[in-house]
Amino acid sequence: MRSRELRFGLGVFVLSLGVLLLRFLVPRPVGMADNGDGWRLLCDLGGRHPELKSEFYVHFSYGPGSACKSDYISSQAWLDWFASKLGKVLGSPAELNLLVLGAITCVLVAAGVAATVLGLELSRRNRVIAAVLLLLVMADSAFFGYFASVLSEGAGFVGILLMAGGLLLMNRTGAWRYWGAALTVVGALIGINAKSQTLLLIPLFVLALALIRPLGARGRARWLLPLGVLLIVGAGTAAVQSQGDPANAEYREANMYHVVFDSIVDGKHDTDADLAALGLPPSAKKFIGTGWWAASPWTDADYNGFRDKISRRNVVQYYASHPTRTLQILQQGAVDTLTARPSRLGSFAESAGFPQMAQEYRVPVFSGLSALAAPLGLFLLVPFWLLTGWAGVRAFRRRAREYGVVVFFLLLFAVGQFGLSALGEGVEGVKHQLLTLFPTFLAFVFAVLSFFPRPARPAEKAAPEEEPATEVFQAFKEPEQPAVR
Repeated sequence: MRSRELRFGLGVFVLSLGVLLLRFLVPRPVGMADNGDGWRLLCDLGGRHPELKSEFYVHFSYGPGSACKSDYISSQAWLDWFASKLGKVLGSPAELNLLVLGAITCVLVAAGVAATVLGLELSRRNRVIAAVLLLLVMADSAFFGYFASVLSEGAGFVGILLMAGGLLLMNRTGAWRYWGAALTVVGALIGINAKSQTLLLIPLFVLALALIRPLGARGRARWLLPLGVLLIVGAGTAAVQSQGDPANAEYREANMYHVVFDSIVDGKHDTDADLAALGLPPSAKKFIGTGWWAASPWTDADYNGFRDKISRRNVVQYYASHPTRTLQILQQGAVDTLTARPSRLGSFAESAGFPQMAQEYRVPVFSGLSALAAPLGLFLLVPFWLLTGWAGVRAFRRRAREYGVVVFFLLLFAVGQFGLSALGEGVEGVKHQLLTLFPTFLAFVFAVLSFFPRPARPAEKAAPEEEPATEVFQAFKEPEQPAVR
């Protein structure tokens, strides 16, 4: 049975990889243009494209650039480094070739889909259906382009998928547990360290490991492996975060600036009252709708006079005392989440012949439906989360806890990331909420799969085997009885 499962898993991997590569390269390569943040990852590679308007098109080849320094921490840098080295081995003159990076990511995604399918105790037909649903999420036009980009969202998507697959495999018995543990370690190191926002996964990851319980595992047999995974991931994450700017603290003031002058004081509500509630003077109106880097407010004397008010504490106090305005901001965050596609980030190279910022919609199943319903915002998103959560609770009650663990792991991260981005970033809401939308869709897929019938477990077949032992014992005792004539 194990060899049959391995062959099936290998088949899923090969077919998934083929589908993903076709999705990536045919009829022309797709990626995601740089929104201006790509230099933070290109610095370590020594590459940077000279174009300033890089968000108009995808630059699939980045040549050598001037030296620069960035303390930005992202596991995407590991994928970029490997793609850079592999590209040079293959003869590419570029410091970073996004075609190589995209192919590497397709391999990781295909491996994640195959591992996840093997972690599901379903019939072969239902496993095929599961693979199709997972591929529809991973290949969705809202997410797929980031796998060939200089942005860090792609690492987040890959890491989350690998973690989900690894956790499912760790709920199985035998050698599958150890393969699942290895996959979970890799996925967690990539996913948790992808962006500062994905550090929110840490407490949820600990909880998920605590809830893992393979059939029949007790005591040390249950806890030793999850504890080992936790120690490795914890030590690795601490080491990674200590190498640069932990949680990207250098952007905190910039984020609060955008929260204040893009989300709260947006010029569309009671501007004077909002400024007064934040302790800001009327002269602060000139910063409404401006960007931190474009406006350079730190050079402005007026700004420096109230700079201490551009803080997390002040913003939190405003939210606490203005529930209606906070709900309005959350509603806008929900609209951004469901919109799914940042309008100004293109999907193609300039040589493809499309207009600037042209986007592809080859696989719009999930994001297309959410975009249609985007104006509903919270009125759709919250019921959708509640429905998915109900399916997770049902999985726990029906002794399908592995589904429940993964559903709530993804769902709670989506909800937490939603609040973090909607209330704590204030700019580029559609792009920042992709890490809300992706786990939401993935949690929904696992919620659907939890309704599929599962084959009977081996433990359920063990009871009838006890009867023959009694018959053998009686047959053994019979010769000891004296004969009656």
